[in-house]
Amino acid sequence: MAKPSSADGRTRSSVQIFIVVGLCCFFYILGAWQRSGFGKGDSIALEITKTNTECNIVPNLSFDSHHGGEVNEFDEADSKPKVFEPCAARYTDYTPCQDQKRAMTFPRENMVYRERHCPPEEEKLQCMIPAPKGYVTPFPWPKSRDYVPYANAPYKSLTVEKAIQNWIQYEGNVFKFPGGGTQFPQGADKYIDQIASVIPITNGTVRTALDTGCGVASWGAYLWSRNVIAMSFAPRDNHEAQVQFALERGVPAIVGVLGSIKLPYPSRAFDMAHCSRCLIPWGANNGIYMMEVDRVLRPGGYWVLSGPPINWKANYKSWLRPKEELEEEQRKIEETAKQLCWEKRSEKAEMAIWQKVVDSESCQRRKDDSSVEFCESSDADDVWYKKMEACITPTPKVTGGNLKPFPSRLYAIPPRIASGLVPGVSSETYQDDNKKWKKHVKAYKKTNRLLDSGRYRNIMDMNAGLGSFAAAIHSSKLWVMNVVPTIAEANTLGVIYERGLIGIYHDWYGFIICRSYFVYVSS
Repeated sequence: MAKPSSADGRTRSSVQIFIVVGLCCFFYILGAWQRSGFGKGDSIALEITKTNTECNIVPNLSFDSHHGGEVNEFDEADSKPKVFEPCAARYTDYTPCQDQKRAMTFPRENMVYRERHCPPEEEKLQCMIPAPKGYVTPFPWPKSRDYVPYANAPYKSLTVEKAIQNWIQYEGNVFKFPGGGTQFPQGADKYIDQIASVIPITNGTVRTALDTGCGVASWGAYLWSRNVIAMSFAPRDNHEAQVQFALERGVPAIVGVLGSIKLPYPSRAFDMAHCSRCLIPWGANNGIYMMEVDRVLRPGGYWVLSGPPINWKANYKSWLRPKEELEEEQRKIEETAKQLCWEKRSEKAEMAIWQKVVDSESCQRRKDDSSVEFCESSDADDVWYKKMEACITPTPKVTGGNLKPFPSRLYAIPPRIASGLVPGVSSETYQDDNKKWKKHVKAYKKTNRLLDSGRYRNIMDMNAGLGSFAAAIHSSKLWVMNVVPTIAEANTLGVIYERGLIGIYHDWYGFIICRSYFVYVSS
């Protein structure tokens, strides 16, 4: 990938290239999708695959201008493309830097072994990840929310382990997702109604949400109909393919865990954070995990915790845990919440909801607590593979005004830009960027008429800049994972979240998960 040269992380040339995550070739994967039902796009891909299953990739692709300088003699040998052979079938579900055998060699403490651990150079795969045998095009949204073809993620263990909790059911050649979860076996909609009785999630105030330990991401799947987009994550563990299930359903999700490393999101990113029996020890390690949630939670944002230890007095017997242990766990959570200046808004049944204060400097109890430690880092967004710290991230003074409700915030001037916190990006350049990408997306839709048809549910912008591509293509039928490379000259991910979009930092050493996104590359 060419290194961005403009303030928004892009060069001025616009290249429209669609590929599939990993070393997978788009046409190679589409050729494996046997029953598309979507017309020309897939049938063309299938024909190309029949004649070119090796998926030749030109390794020296460059986005730089070649109009200047002298014309050199053409060397035919240098023009031969490098061929990547398909990987062995056992690598169907390989996720770079998330190899299970390698993970077991790392410490169990603080979930370190579940974190991302990349192999050395000599162990990197140099082949194309194959699709599962019989892989078919996923159902279009919204049907995909409830059904996934069995061949796309052929794992049945959750249908047994979570049978009474309505996570997932196996019916013939498809999986059905009734919308249940461990903490809401009667369905996510009723559970969200309970949250909505406290948190205003219907008026655009809450747009972005973070779901820790998401399972198959049914909470995020059902929030979508309420115009809330959730970034969900879960580890690679004994719950086979839970993140793959989420992506096959068309729900934003990544492989990840709250362990020892900071989350790959900017500070003040989310309007709401959520844990539904996610098994994270919130009171442990001096409240370090709650402090990390506080870092990514916007002032005025909400934290929802359901399940143990909430209302432990009524439930400790059914939870099969000592009441003293649960009491101490909740005490530590309440203590950390006070240090963070979170106000408890509700505690009913097994759910508690806190709200982060808008102006933390006015929090008197924080001033009176001598044990409170503030993080010393001058950049709260410098998080890529940085260790979590048991300290509170200060909230900077932002003069750009409050966020507008969604969808108004999609094109409003983001506070980070209005405050001059993004070097080289002014309100004028932001507006120019929006105009440019509206124009580009209009052209893309003429070229690929399936873009807003429901055929593509997940799109990844691998060099997202200010998020203007995602804003221009915004639709109820799709969502965009905006990636800001760690080498980008300007850190713009905070701007993207202020627009009501989602994204992630990445160094592109290894991809998040294969065959799960339709990917747009811009430079």
